[in-house]
Amino acid sequence: MKVICIGRNYADHAKEMKSELPSEPIFFLKPDTALLKDVDEFYLPDLNSEIHFECELVVKINKAGKNIDAEFAQKYYSEITLGLDLTARDLQAKCKEKGLPWEIAKAFDNSAPISNKWINVADISLPDLSFQFFQNGELKQHGFTKDMIFSIDTIISYVSKFITLKTGDLIFTGTPAGVGPIQIGDKLEGFVEENKLFEFTVK
Repeated sequence: MKVICIGRNYADHAKEMKSELPSEPIFFLKPDTALLKDVDEFYLPDLNSEIHFECELVVKINKAGKNIDAEFAQKYYSEITLGLDLTARDLQAKCKEKGLPWEIAKAFDNSAPISNKWINVADISLPDLSFQFFQNGELKQHGFTKDMIFSIDTIISYVSKFITLKTGDLIFTGTPAGVGPIQIGDKLEGFVEENKLFEFTVK
């Protein structure tokens, strides 16, 4: 099982990070040890670092595929959920400065908390879906699938040119603007439309 993450897939987030808009999907991997399921508590890692939240829609691949055409990509997933791509932002900045890979900032243990509630895409209008992330009751991120630079189908097609997708693989599809640090004691909540998909406390 692979955790595949898409970077800079919302123009407003790329702007807040002072990054150029990509002409092709940017992706990186997290190990399975980054995945944190059924989370009700999250323990802040002892990295001496500033950990930021990035709330994202997550797609689960339901069958193996390679070199998938975008027009057929919908056959390779049927469920979505919500997760966090947690990032050690200061470590990421140091990596960027030195031109180094970002894994130290992105792939640490439990850096991908994910909801255990899944939504069937047949029950929603995926092109017009919205999601929200709250920190201590305050709305921090409000994303819309229509604002993605690259659609889910385009992402699946592109990634599958380089990496064979297998059943159970997860794709984090990118985060909108509003990312920021988390602290011990924070209450974090994520919604897809009106459906609360996760709620947990930072310990």
